[in-house]
Amino acid sequence: MSLLDTRVPAVVLRIDRNPFHHGTLGAVRSLGRAGVDVHVVADCTGSPVARSRFVRRLHTPPPPDASADAVLAVLRRVAAQVGRPAVLVPMDDATAIAAARLREELVPSYLLPVMPSALPERVADKAELAAVCASVGVPHPRTEVPDTPARAAEDALRLGLPVVAKWSRPWLLPAGSGLRSTQVLHTAREARELHARTAEAGSPLLLQAYLPPGTDRDWFFHGYADRTGTVRAGGPGRKHLSWPRGAGLTAVGRWTPNSEVTALAERITGELGYRGILDLDFRRCGATGRYHLLDFNPRPGAQFRLFTDSAGLDVVRALHADLTGRPLPDGDPVTGRAFVVENYAPLAALRPAPGGRELAWWAGDDRAPGWAMWALWARHVSGRLRRRLGAAAGVPAQRPAPRAHTPSLTTDNEKASS
Repeated sequence: MSLLDTRVPAVVLRIDRNPFHHGTLGAVRSLGRAGVDVHVVADCTGSPVARSRFVRRLHTPPPPDASADAVLAVLRRVAAQVGRPAVLVPMDDATAIAAARLREELVPSYLLPVMPSALPERVADKAELAAVCASVGVPHPRTEVPDTPARAAEDALRLGLPVVAKWSRPWLLPAGSGLRSTQVLHTAREARELHARTAEAGSPLLLQAYLPPGTDRDWFFHGYADRTGTVRAGGPGRKHLSWPRGAGLTAVGRWTPNSEVTALAERITGELGYRGILDLDFRRCGATGRYHLLDFNPRPGAQFRLFTDSAGLDVVRALHADLTGRPLPDGDPVTGRAFVVENYAPLAALRPAPGGRELAWWAGDDRAPGWAMWALWARHVSGRLRRRLGAAAGVPAQRPAPRAHTPSLTTDNEKASS
């Protein structure tokens, strides 16, 4: 029996406008290599994802601020074009939340995990997560949710500067606002001024005690909770390099055994009754040694392909296999394996990797996305450089014609505090 039921297609869904989202390409390649027809519902304008030979068809996604009804309408249209039930793979928080809320309407056109419909939204909400962690006994940074700008300034001083500021529901942040999902604040005035933009952000501002970064402190866990609640596939990983340094997405990560991180991940998913793919971010406190859960993302993390075991199973393949009734093989962890995002860590991509390595963009059996990424990235970097030089000279720099939303270098799932 093959690993996956290739008679069942997959629909990879993302409404976040990010042409550099390598996790989407990872999902396309993972399923496509296993022989599954992969339909992509995402804005791939100018994105290397569109060049992958494993994409069966591209579909127009809902807009970033789409209502649940709009998401449902798009998915019904895609289902009619696919013509048979498909496994749905949400790749960002907004689509994971919508899929859970719409599960009854989406079945039987789509196969989805069975869990409480509000649970993905509850764990993805940064303010709600603090309460969730307290209820199940998982360490979490001290968190305050101020109700006024003045209270925000007071809370920042009470927590001790610097503090981490997060918008409770970052998927609601309007494009072009300049608001970042997470940032480190160094003064009470910054906290007051940021809170004053709450209405614009669309969700409450929360402040968290700052856990300083350091060697061996940033960890993540990817897994798949199957229909019985058992966490399969995936594993714990350590962030070796982030972009921006110390405050951003994983540029270099390595599969590293960590029984404490694994136990915390299994505890919170078991207590909540969570089912499906999960991506958790942890930071170890230098003073106490305890691992604090910073984020619970109810979908694949961008570097999920790091955790491909000896049987070829990763969390996306586990989802497809479990939902189609295939047994999940018991592969061995490939500890020491590395994942490198080569546009953020080009030197690491060139160094020897005795434990094995996967690159985010380049692949020998799917070369076009790698070449496309470098062309797109060069245009992105040169455009930013021209604007900075123009600003320094006091001359407005010409902006290139818009092709796609350019993401901030700090993403939703890898934050300034993670």
